[in-house]
Amino acid sequence: MSRIGKAPITVPNGVEIKVDGLAVTVKGPKGQLSHDLPETITLEQQNGTLHVKRQDDERNNRCQHGLQRTLINNMVQGVSEGFEKALEIVGVGYRASMEGPTLVLQIGFSHLVKVPPMEGISFELAQDPQSKNGLILVRGIDKQRVGQQAADIRAIRPPDAYKGKGIRYKGEVIKTKAGKSAIGAKK
Repeated sequence: MSRIGKAPITVPNGVEIKVDGLAVTVKGPKGQLSHDLPETITLEQQNGTLHVKRQDDERNNRCQHGLQRTLINNMVQGVSEGFEKALEIVGVGYRASMEGPTLVLQIGFSHLVKVPPMEGISFELAQDPQSKNGLILVRGIDKQRVGQQAADIRAIRPPDAYKGKGIRYKGEVIKTKAGKSAIGAKK
């Protein structure tokens, strides 16, 4: 039995779960998400908890058991609390601003880079109290979309291997390479 799959999902107050055949709809204070289960996986609701069950012990069913439990748990967490990814902007003159819901980046290119949010995603700008770097907060209820939007923003200007300039996840450690050494200094 899958260790992840057999763990029950606790449903917080204010979250409503509706199972209609293979379709699961989770509704909460932050929004609504839906997901289609495979035919071999079923959901059982008991006393404010959800239990994910599988038909048999075939390899694919064992794989799907833990995956589907995690996806449903992420949906419950998303509609109740939401998800957030923080990105740091590191570099002299690198900055971000907002034009309505659109994120505008000034990160060393000859032009401004405008990033429109995906559906259900919002941006917020903040200042990191531990450093002088600006933060871009990517928020939403769908964990996959929040992670994808953050990865897309990071891919615009990934951290440089020599100076560390660019956009990185908050807390990400960048190993910088040593630059060229002077040839005459080795004597």
